[in-house]
This record gives sequence, C-alpha cells and structure tokens, in this order.
Amino acid sequence: MAFGLLIVGDEILSGKRADKHVPKVIELLAARGLSLSWVRYVGDDPVRITADLKDAFASGDIVFSCGGIGATPDDHTRQCAAKARGVPLALHPDARDLIIERMRDVAAEKGVPFEPERADNQHRLNMAVFPQGAGIIPNPYNKIAGFYLHAPAPSNGAAAGAVYFVPGFPVMAWPMIEWVLDEHCAHLHQTQIQREQSVIVMGAMEASLTPLMERVEAYHPGVKVFSLPSVDHPEWGAHIELGVKGNAAAVPLAYGTLMQGLRDHAVKLGPELVR
Repeated sequence: MAFGLLIVGDEILSGKRADKHVPKVIELLAARGLSLSWVRYVGDDPVRITADLKDAFASGDIVFSCGGIGATPDDHTRQCAAKARGVPLALHPDARDLIIERMRDVAAEKGVPFEPERADNQHRLNMAVFPQGAGIIPNPYNKIAGFYLHAPAPSNGAAAGAVYFVPGFPVMAWPMIEWVLDEHCAHLHQTQIQREQSVIVMGAMEASLTPLMERVEAYHPGVKVFSLPSVDHPEWGAHIELGVKGNAAAVPLAYGTLMQGLRDHAVKLGPELVR
C-alpha cells in the first residue's frame, strides 16, 4: 500500500511556520523499509480540507493528516473528516476519559482543585468529538488522543486504506505516527534492505539517455531508474545524477547495465555514489 501525507494549516502556507513533517515522515517510513508516495498542503479552509480528505479516503492509501484537530475556531479537520466519510460527529468515550485524566493530572501538578465541570474543561472535551466509528491514536505527550477512520472497502476486493489524524505539533505527531506504523502497519514493513547507486554524468542531455533508462527498467523489474539534473553545481557544473534504486540484491546488476550503456554513449562520468 502507498503512504500519503496531508498537512493542514494556514501557518504553513503563509510561511509563519516551516513544515517539518515531510522529512520526518520520510525518515520514519524509511526505517521500516517504506516510502512516502505523495504529500498535500491545505490551509484552514473547510471546503478544501473536505475535498482533500475525500480524495485520501478514495485513494486506498495509508494517509497521515497532521493538524487542525483541536477545538478552536480555526480547527476544522474533525468536522471535515466526518463530512468526507458521510458520518456524524460523536463524543468518543475513551478519548473523553483520557482528556479527563489529563485534567486531573494538570490539577494535581498545579496543586489546584480538579474541576471537570468548569467551562474551560468542558470545552476541552470537544477534542474527543470524532467522526462516528473512529478509533483512537494514543498521544504520549499529553493524552489528548488523535483518531483514525478506515476508508470504505473497494468493490474490487482490494485492501481498504485509512486516514490517521494527529496534531500539527511535531512533539505529539511524530510518536503518534510511529505508533500507527508499528501497531497498524507492521505487516507492511519491508525486511529487504533498499539501496541507491548512481553516477554523475556530465555533458549529456536527459532526452538522449532516456532509451537507456527505459532499457534498464525493462531488463531489471522491480528496480527504478532516477535522473536528477542540475544546472549550476559549483564543482560539476551542468550535470545529471543518474542511478538506480531498489532491493540491495538487485541494484548492482541493474547499475552494471546502466554503466555499460553510459560507456557505450561515450559520455563523461564523474563520481559514483552509493546510499
């Protein structure tokens, strides 16, 4: 199954905050032999959030949605998730109990009475109002749970995806995403080591090398060819980093095919890189 990432919040699109989720999610997935297939950014616009979530549920992918699950007027993700799935919102009893437990902990830490009926504490319970049928994602930072919803089962019998909703704060979101990967996606972890091997090619055009790239992929199923052109490198100038990536056992043979093809093209080769 593919993995996607939806990042919600005006503060990202306005530049007030820099996104940190993409590199971290790539890192968390890579540690489990997985990779990120797509990313979307959306502001605090309920119509757009709902549309993106409909797409996420329809994709059949495992999708992480970061941000917008609080209870302030600019938080719309919970409501949009319910609309995207066509279900009502409802107070989740387990999430409610965790919030009450958090209230009790904070009162004890501050040495003040525990007053769950106080207006601000009652308002906090809104963060336990999730789309009906949601499961919860534990939050080790402050016990305010995230939630997840499975997509409708496809008519063709393929595996259904799911969207996992976590806060925008990295200190909360990242351990929650790790929990999902290990508790819900362990069966997808890859035990095979992945590898990249590439070479710097100077003085060649991508168009002239495309038939070679297609030939390498055709001869070596499961291995991907990648081409990263650069126009102003301080050492190599205009060049292409051309390489292959895939299972560590398959990469050397595919790379050999690539290198032989490059020699046949009589192009100038620079350093070779292995990752």
